[in-house]
Amino acid sequence: MTAVGLRATAAYAGLAALAFVMLFPLLYAVSGSLMTTQEISTYPPAFLPLHPRLDNFRDVLHALPLPRQFLNSLIVAACVTAGQLVTSVLSAYAFAFLRMPFRNFVFGVFLATMMVPWEAILIPNYLTIADNHLINTYPALILPFLAAGFGTFLLRQFFLTFPRDLYEAAQVDGLGHLRFLWLILVPLSRPALAALAIWSFLSAWNQFLWPLLVVSQDQMDTLQIGISRLQDVEAATAPNFILAGTVLALIPTLLLIYFGQRHIVRGLTAGALKG
Repeated sequence: MTAVGLRATAAYAGLAALAFVMLFPLLYAVSGSLMTTQEISTYPPAFLPLHPRLDNFRDVLHALPLPRQFLNSLIVAACVTAGQLVTSVLSAYAFAFLRMPFRNFVFGVFLATMMVPWEAILIPNYLTIADNHLINTYPALILPFLAAGFGTFLLRQFFLTFPRDLYEAAQVDGLGHLRFLWLILVPLSRPALAALAIWSFLSAWNQFLWPLLVVSQDQMDTLQIGISRLQDVEAATAPNFILAGTVLALIPTLLLIYFGQRHIVRGLTAGALKG
């Protein structure tokens, strides 16, 4: 084997080892969710179930209203994703194509919102929701996240990759701003829109602190809150029970990343050469 082949083999071996280290928690979660209570409590710990037990998933579904909580998370994530797509497309179009005073300054303010920790605005958001009597409702879970500075930044950078001539040609053909945006720009921006949609959905799906603050009814809990309350059901003595619930919560995330990874890479790198 040549020196180049040895280096390539060593590189692949190192990358495979790093991939295994990163995937090990996920693999053990799946394996532990199939174990019995005795198997997962043995020492030294077992890494593969001797007798895979699918009943763990059935028990989880009967312990708490997880199907309803799954639906709540799906509704919230879908609404937040749709809201961020609409607001980000409109604001990014304004910053990329419209001539207005202080455009760069206002865009800088948008970017500055990405540097503010969510915890810093947690209490003001909660007081706003409480003053409007929205506690334990879907609007409480959705409204604070309908706009995001990251979405505006991502789409603006993507829109700037299109030549100005495209916009001017659309004006010559009689297209207004909304028609140009909807008929030309949006279809051409599907990679960036897909990347933003995946990012928004995953962020909303994995929220924990905000739903914990504004929801106190089991029927309005999101899936992440429901999974955390499995410890109360089993008194934290059955890790396999909790891991089964965790795996159920991970399934939509894994499927979305698997089928959308190509769009994520294309969308996040499309505007890297022009700003």
